[in-house]
Amino acid sequence: MKPVTFTTDAAALSHGATPPPLTLLEVAGRFAVCKLPPGSAAPAWATAGDVFNLSRTADELSVVCRQELVPEGTHCDRGWRCLRVAGAMPFTLVGVLASLTAPIARAGIGVFAFSTFDTDYLLVKAERFPEAVAALRAAGHTVELLST
Repeated sequence: MKPVTFTTDAAALSHGATPPPLTLLEVAGRFAVCKLPPGSAAPAWATAGDVFNLSRTADELSVVCRQELVPEGTHCDRGWRCLRVAGAMPFTLVGVLASLTAPIARAGIGVFAFSTFDTDYLLVKAERFPEAVAALRAAGHTVELLST
């Protein structure tokens, strides 16, 4: 993992200041966003990859995982590419998702986001990924892509 240190004025950020420009790193591969019935056990395929996210509510179990792991017939949307914010962010850093999703939204592109303790992840449909990257860069963020 590429280390990034956030040195911010927590007091200023807690009063609505804009977060600093961020560095986003592409995560290799393609992803799927799946919806399983409420009460479903987390299937083994959902947690088999190196990057996955499970979210449970009373209405559903949502799974984000590598698309090649999803069995045929599963209710899912495939073909997502992924970016993650580099480094670990303090909880006092506010407005991070807004600073990332706003430029993408202004470009008319949908995004699926999830967070971990340390950082945030953005999923964008593969066919709109180059436009999303351009929008993020135009907003002052750095986006590091894998060599293709």
